[in-house]
Amino acid sequence: MNPRKIELPREIHTGPGVIKNTGIICKDLRFKGKVMVVTGYKTFKIAAKDVINSLKAEDFETEYMKVKEASMESVMMVKENLDDISLVLGVGGGKVIDVAKMAATLAGLSFISVPTAASHDGIASPRASIRDGERGSVSMKATSPIGVIADTDIIIKAPFRLLASGCADIVSNYTAILDWKLAHRLLNERYSESAAALSLMTAKMIIKSADAIKEGLERSARLVVKSLISSGIAISIAGSSRPASGSEHKFSHALDNIAPKPALHGEQCGVGTIMMMHLHGGDWRFIKDALKKMHAPTTAYELGIEPEYIIEALTKAHTIRKERYTILGDRGLTRDAAEKLAKKTEVI
Repeated sequence: MNPRKIELPREIHTGPGVIKNTGIICKDLRFKGKVMVVTGYKTFKIAAKDVINSLKAEDFETEYMKVKEASMESVMMVKENLDDISLVLGVGGGKVIDVAKMAATLAGLSFISVPTAASHDGIASPRASIRDGERGSVSMKATSPIGVIADTDIIIKAPFRLLASGCADIVSNYTAILDWKLAHRLLNERYSESAAALSLMTAKMIIKSADAIKEGLERSARLVVKSLISSGIAISIAGSSRPASGSEHKFSHALDNIAPKPALHGEQCGVGTIMMMHLHGGDWRFIKDALKKMHAPTTAYELGIEPEYIIEALTKAHTIRKERYTILGDRGLTRDAAEKLAKKTEVI
């Protein structure tokens, strides 16, 4: 076995109002000099202003950039403005955090994740989902955040749909682990018992707490955020996204490339988990019922996506990240098999 380094966040701050301590947190982490705040057009007012004020109160010189989409173009635009920067903060939703994380990685800088919504496990993971031209949405290796500042007062004010999407992304760990075990058995792929156990425990915990996931409840935001961070740490331990990304994520990425208006990442992964659990011969109804309790979509109709695109995504999912073996195999599903699967699991 070759030596391997595991990168984990050094500090994780969660709770109501913690965003106002951003400057102090950065100072405690011994950062100095100019800081770049990457944010979105809506999240600038919601959170980035407070972050900038907190940094200035601790005598940090700050700059900020607003990004619209998680594309390589956005990543390179941010990277080009990091020459005299000592630290990058991503303040916003998943797209903003992915862009800031990837730009910091390419520039060799430390990164702090400041999520304004709990919609997927990119909050603390060493991966970034970036749209790269004709390749579509690609999961790219990045540096793990050195810190996470998750203000639950802000997160709970985000649309509840985003929180439910985060829950669904955690539930998808179930089939991700099954796919990983399959690749380990058939191809002798490297497998981490500890990373798999943490990932599965996190998924079980969020399902057990499904009744507590309610709109406007700060405790719900705290629970989902901690679960997403736990899932991200499992990815860091594994050294790959295997503990939280399998055939269900391939399906989601295929939908991103096919559907005119894709749904949220976590939502699509949740629906994908229902179908992939059936392929694994597992209890797909258990997954479906858990998602319903969390108010996450379980059908094409609830995703707002035409059944035709669901079927097409199922037939093309195996072509996403071909090096990652899953229950879909190397040849994928025929159109008839895909349609039968989607109907059997009541997705269409």
